[in-house]
Amino acid sequence: MNASSFAPPAFEIPASDPRLAQLLQGFPATVFSERLYRSMELMERYSIELAVDLSRQLNLMDQLGEWRSADELCRLLSFQPRFKFALRWILERMVESGCAEAQNDGEVGSYRCLHPPWEPDLKHFRALGLDIDPANAATLDLLDHAARLYPAVARGRQGGDHNLLGPQGVPLWLNYFHNDNSTYAVNNWVGAMLAADRLATRPTLRILELGAGTGSASEILLQLLTERGLLPRVERYVVTEPNAYFRRCSQRKLTARHPDLPLEWAPLDVDLPWNTQGITSAEFDLVYGVNVMHISKNLLFSLNEARSALAPGGSLVIGECVRPYDHQPIYPELMFQILESFTNVEIDPEVRPNPGFLTAEQWRRAFSRAGFNHTKIAPDIDRIREIYPHFFTGAISGQNTA
Repeated sequence: MNASSFAPPAFEIPASDPRLAQLLQGFPATVFSERLYRSMELMERYSIELAVDLSRQLNLMDQLGEWRSADELCRLLSFQPRFKFALRWILERMVESGCAEAQNDGEVGSYRCLHPPWEPDLKHFRALGLDIDPANAATLDLLDHAARLYPAVARGRQGGDHNLLGPQGVPLWLNYFHNDNSTYAVNNWVGAMLAADRLATRPTLRILELGAGTGSASEILLQLLTERGLLPRVERYVVTEPNAYFRRCSQRKLTARHPDLPLEWAPLDVDLPWNTQGITSAEFDLVYGVNVMHISKNLLFSLNEARSALAPGGSLVIGECVRPYDHQPIYPELMFQILESFTNVEIDPEVRPNPGFLTAEQWRRAFSRAGFNHTKIAPDIDRIREIYPHFFTGAISGQNTA
């Protein structure tokens, strides 16, 4: 069968299920808008188009005349062993496209070609994305930049960290991790709303924020604390970020907006003992982070360190990109999975069987094993995924009742 005989799947965005709006009551309508829903649908399809393009550049389908795993393909094509995680994502996207099929042999998935891939139309889908929301340019630009690096990273000619986090990549990340970019800002809103709920009954507020980047999550949390009349209770707010440039950016921005707030900055590494980095045990009412914990090298260690930093009754709240179902590929992975920090983590069969984003069930097990009580995930991911499987945003909270 030649390539022209297999048409790409049609792309139409149906109206969102009314039940989704019901499950998101309580969140700002401007955050979970129809425009955001349409943007997410577009990003999913755009990432499939990029996967099809990458399958051509990497000559994957030529090797899939018989069943092969990602590990076998890496060996056959002389790819770097660690590229298998990104390769598996591409293969799963090819299954979604209808060009390949998959089977599971125990824990190892194998793939086989069904149809040659079509010629992707990235310009068309990019234009659609910008028509939905011009701010989608930040996500589209980062997806494009990451995808361009895949062939060189696969063959070991370049490193993902060096290029994605280098001079060309940093401006793209700054645009992506910005509250004007609705496809990312939703993470900040969900995390901040749950955090503000957890702080409402505390008489004084001592906050430790992890991996704050340039401060976009801090901005939204402080905005909500202001709106709820909680800001005067803040006695201490420690903003941590290991990257010195990002830390300086957040410091300039937040001190300008909140000159009277007791803000501090520190370079906390969540993978090292926190008490050796100036964090005293039982000191904070809230430990807070957005899209940080999933890249901790030893997840249970970092969660335990967070619990140790909490005063009795204090809460850990993390905003995370949550995978709806185990092994489900999602578009944000394309930007992260060639970063060593994303893949070079310790695996645990119960809480983190693979690098990257966790499911709601895995987060609950991780919080439980780290000694947290009253674990909550908001919004109700379990019900939402049944009616909308492209919903990836959630916040997880747990309380230190020791």
